[in-house]
Amino acid sequence: MCFATHHKSGTVWMRRTIQAMGRAFGLDWHGIWRDEAMWKVPDEGRVFLVNWAGYFPSDLWKRDDVAFVHVIRDPRDILLSGCVYHHFAAEQGERWLHVPRTDLGGKTYQQHLNALEGDEAKLLFEMGGKHRETVEEMRAWPWGDDRAFELKYEDLMVDTDCALFGAALAHLGLEGEELEAAKRMFWEQSLFGGMAKIDDRPRHLMGHVASEGALKRWETELPLEVAEVYAERHGADLVALGYEPDETSWLARLKPAEPRAGRAGATSRGKG
Repeated sequence: MCFATHHKSGTVWMRRTIQAMGRAFGLDWHGIWRDEAMWKVPDEGRVFLVNWAGYFPSDLWKRDDVAFVHVIRDPRDILLSGCVYHHFAAEQGERWLHVPRTDLGGKTYQQHLNALEGDEAKLLFEMGGKHRETVEEMRAWPWGDDRAFELKYEDLMVDTDCALFGAALAHLGLEGEELEAAKRMFWEQSLFGGMAKIDDRPRHLMGHVASEGALKRWETELPLEVAEVYAERHGADLVALGYEPDETSWLARLKPAEPRAGRAGATSRGKG
């Protein structure tokens, strides 16, 4: 039973739901981060396998006893959410942010991002950095395989009766009491359910959920100058991923919010 997500696309939500299911059903879960990790996959029996960059080894896809759930998110919201998060994310879980890079003059990705002035410069840097990698990963997913149940983060965020996620779990083979229990676990870890009250959220998740929850942030937070570059670089990706009918018409839907005195810009408001 395989779960694939992408950076800033509900990964924490899925991880905590899978951990809860594993404990409840007495099942192991393993991260499959590279081809060499296939040794973790048992020859038979049930197990949860996860990858947070939308990738599973080709040897896994060759098996006839696997099923996948795959979650994507509107790339424009990933750009905004990621740019906020990368200002302050700790090394635990995001080690790559804290590695000195020669192409950044010895600074880390996070240090360089924090040193940039203005939202536009920050977003353009993010667009050419981690965001580009994330979009490439979403495009590289083996679309069209009927063993994969495709989900959009935006649909999950309004799945308050857990019917959609329940269908995904049924695709993995869960049924009966297990299926109903798993749906409850999904609800308990959701921002519309068990995590709706900010005081109920585990402290170590605060940075994640602060920038994860909002939908269509791009309509009011993406500067026009950045959006035009985005349309040029990733317009085709928006179409391919099912978020727009064409590459540029969405630019007309931008509704930049009026800045308020004393409030930080779109990419730094979640910082600190």
